[in-house]
Amino acid sequence: MTSTIDASSLDEPVIIITRMLDAPRELIWKAITDPKHVAQWYGGHGFSSPLCEMDVRPGGAWLHIMQAPNGAQFTINCVFLEVVEPERLVWKTIKDEKRNPAPPTAVNTVTLETHGLQTKWMLVARFDSFEDRDITAGMGFGHMISQGAERMAEYLKTL
Repeated sequence: MTSTIDASSLDEPVIIITRMLDAPRELIWKAITDPKHVAQWYGGHGFSSPLCEMDVRPGGAWLHIMQAPNGAQFTINCVFLEVVEPERLVWKTIKDEKRNPAPPTAVNTVTLETHGLQTKWMLVARFDSFEDRDITAGMGFGHMISQGAERMAEYLKTL
């Protein structure tokens, strides 16, 4: 099943991505909060994660380096705001001034909802403005996250 992306909300500067996963939410929770698992699926097709460190607690840091197939590396710095195991994870991205252009910051919320034998994974990325949302969408955010969700769906089959 593919991911559904909605970046056209007229009343809020958000991007919403959903996907149904064939795994219990407790397993998905592990896959999204344990850095050894996150490093296996995070990012688009062909990306790797040479570094993934996560202190999953409110105020804890998430440092992630993604490497593109061409060798380019992208650093992602986040701070966790809310952790409700196994149903809700909230973090804020910290703007990386070294990147040009630097993607806007966002507060990201992942919720996991049981639907029979499947789990609905939903990411809501909330931006400070519609302009920031549109810049991020234009940088391929939805496409990259959807590919990561595809990779996670495949990875979950190995757990």
